[in-house]
Amino acid sequence: MTKRIAFYAGSFDPLTNGHLDVLKGALTIADEIIVGIGVQASKQPLFSFEERVALIEAWAKRRTGRGRLAASHRLVLDGLLVDAARNEGASILIRGLRDGTDLDYEMQMAGMNETMAPELQTIFLPASPSVRTITATLVRQIASMGGDIRPFVPAVVATALDAKFKS
Repeated sequence: MTKRIAFYAGSFDPLTNGHLDVLKGALTIADEIIVGIGVQASKQPLFSFEERVALIEAWAKRRTGRGRLAASHRLVLDGLLVDAARNEGASILIRGLRDGTDLDYEMQMAGMNETMAPELQTIFLPASPSVRTITATLVRQIASMGGDIRPFVPAVVATALDAKFKS
């Protein structure tokens, strides 16, 4: 049987419980998940690429499914998603949906990706109701103002955010 490899891309700046909700769902349909961490030259991230990799790996080490989740330096995503997914041997693209706005945007992306890479199947995973409102942008804003971000991120990320904003 062919191994089902899925590619899940995002900025993960920071990794949130919403991202983890999608990852957990993806682990039910794929044998392995490759996490592609987006790097955009036009944006200044809060966490460096290396810090984001470390946070994802720290979370994965503590969870069921470890060994089926890969995040490493080779997964910097600074080009086309379809090219990165192909390079990793993926046949599935994982996309999370919070609401109708996400769906509209993601449907456009899925259509473009299908034209460029018809061998890749996009699978949309709806966010659980408890995490639908979480965005990395809001988490960064709350953390920068000293708010409690623990309900929105895993403990390892909360600790890293605390350290970022105390320095």
